[in-house]
Amino acid sequence: MKKISKKLIMGLAVLAIMVGAVGCNKKNVTSDDNEIVIGYDNTYFPMGYLDDNGDTVGFDVDLAKETFKRLNMDVKFQSIDWSMKETELNSGNIDAIWNGYSLTEERKAKVTYTDAYMKNSQLIVTLKNSTIKSKEDLNDKVVGTQQGSAGLEALEKDSEILNSLDGSPILYDTFDKVFRDLEAGRIDALVGDETLVKYYISKKGEEKYKILDDNFGTEDYVVAFRKEDIELRDKVNNTINEIKDDKVFDEIYNKWFGKAK
Repeated sequence: MKKISKKLIMGLAVLAIMVGAVGCNKKNVTSDDNEIVIGYDNTYFPMGYLDDNGDTVGFDVDLAKETFKRLNMDVKFQSIDWSMKETELNSGNIDAIWNGYSLTEERKAKVTYTDAYMKNSQLIVTLKNSTIKSKEDLNDKVVGTQQGSAGLEALEKDSEILNSLDGSPILYDTFDKVFRDLEAGRIDALVGDETLVKYYISKKGEEKYKILDDNFGTEDYVVAFRKEDIELRDKVNNTINEIKDDKVFDEIYNKWFGKAK
């Protein structure tokens, strides 16, 4: 029998490690897995964010906890860069995106998703004393939104408005920074999710801001999964529908928004 060289043994060992690393990098959730990792933006109130005590709270957080409790699964919330959410999902770093995730045509190509569980609109917000009263008044104005957001996609689809702005939209990693720059006068208006915008304004002072009657359309909030995770998607989808049917969804909605739709 020929002796196996040390160099060959080392090469095989390295190859085994590399194969193992590739296999571990992307995990597909099956019915045997007991923990689900949800990716979220931890500043995205009131859907999912860190409160003053450093706890993860919000409407989507409560809904997810109720869903996975009924599925006898543990849930972990992992803060991610929102502009990289689909990359984080498809690389296996997270198992789902559940944080005010608006369904768009671009996103449909990247993920599989549940039925809509909530409606959302892309609103335009200015300061109370602004002369901006309609979308057309955004001509030659500076507009901000979050990078990777549905608000940015909505702006980019409206080429007439987009081309009329004073330069490209200013992009931020979190929406609280967008609001801060609006308050400081560094931007003239912002585009953002109705849920976030109305919640933020209710907490920071309605006398400061103005929401335009014009908006950039209505969307659906869904939960997103990797395209191969059909079984998990269906389980979550069915459970959310059960939560709606037995009115627990309304209780969670009332807690965060005042009244159920």
